[in-house]
Parts: sequence; structure tokens; C-alpha cells
Amino acid sequence: MRLVIAKCSVDYVGRLSAHLPLATRLLMVKADGSVSIHADDRAYKPLNWMSPPCKLQEAPGVWKVVNKAGEELRITLEEIFQDYSYELGVDPGLVKDGVEAHLQELLAEHPETFGEGYTLVRREFMTAIGPVDLLLKDATGASVAVEVKRRGEIDGVEQLTRYLELMNRDPLLSPVKGVFAAQEIKPQARVLATDRGIRCVVVDYDKLRGMERDELTLF
Repeated sequence: MRLVIAKCSVDYVGRLSAHLPLATRLLMVKADGSVSIHADDRAYKPLNWMSPPCKLQEAPGVWKVVNKAGEELRITLEEIFQDYSYELGVDPGLVKDGVEAHLQELLAEHPETFGEGYTLVRREFMTAIGPVDLLLKDATGASVAVEVKRRGEIDGVEQLTRYLELMNRDPLLSPVKGVFAAQEIKPQARVLATDRGIRCVVVDYDKLRGMERDELTLF
């Protein structure tokens, strides 16, 4: 990654023409060959850029960035304040926090999330059409099947409905109640679940991890 802070003007010549007048900007050259010009605003979005494959040609006072179509990004440098390069190495990519498997694990550790007296029987309780995320017992000893999603939508309700139909045929489990648990539940999914006698529970992932939020809330 090469970062250059310079006073420059920029001209783009191609299918469309664009001009940036003289100003102090950040020029970013990445290992993939891309070049982008940034102002001190707009968050991530550059003022102008050239995507790879392209070639950077440097000469005193001017950079020419040319792509395979012959389009040119010309950066005229009046003054360079800083020119810094650093090898970042291979990036592992985005690792999403709060995936369903982790959410399921946390809920298994805290079955009281669903009510006082709830206990875990097992995770991934197998049925003939696949595993139910959590099998619990409520305070009365009745069986409770829980389907866990990051985002609760109609297909998740349908999935839990199929599990409940099979589980309620088992005299050792029946009657089995259903709980649809997610960080967010879509209104349509909530309506369908309620119609089928399935309870919806919105879970707070950060709270389950023992992380209290700093922001103030009204309720």
C-alpha cells in the first residue's frame, strides 16, 4: 500500500472527462495496481479512481494511470508532502461476528433467555429432515424446539413448522412447543409464526456475550 499526500490536480480522459482542480489530497496505490484519489470527507468513496488492470507511469510532476481500454487518469503534482509505502500482507477477509452457530452456542449456554426454568436438553437435535438447533425443557418439563437465525424470515418459520410436525408425532416428546429466535425478525415472519402458535424471541447478541452497550436508551 502506497499513500501519498500531495497538492495536485486530476484529469480523467476516457468515455467521460472529469477535472479536479488544485487541492491537497490523498493518493492511494494498492498492490492490485488500482489508484484512487481521496479528499478529507466522503468516508470510503474516492473522488476519482482507476481500477485494475492498469499501469502507473510516473514522471517528474505528473502521474499517468492508463487502463487496458486506453482511458487515462492524469495526476499533476504541484507539491508532495508525504510519500509512504507499507507491505500489508495477505488479508484474511471479513469475519462476520454473530453468525448463527455462535448465537446458537450462546443461547444453549443461557436457556433462561427463553424463560425462567428453561433448561437445555441438547443442541442439534436430529429429526428425519434435519437438526433442530436447540431442544429445551420449560419449567413444566414440556419440550421446546428452538430455531435460531441471525435474521428471522418466513423460510425460517416454515423450517421450524416442519420440525414441529415431525417431533409432535413422537410420543416421548409431544407436545412440543416452538420458539423462533433471531436478532431481528421480519414482520411477515412474526405474523406467520404467531398464526402457527410459534413464539418469537428477539435476542440481544451483545448482551449474551456479556457486553453492555454504551449508548443511552429511552426504554
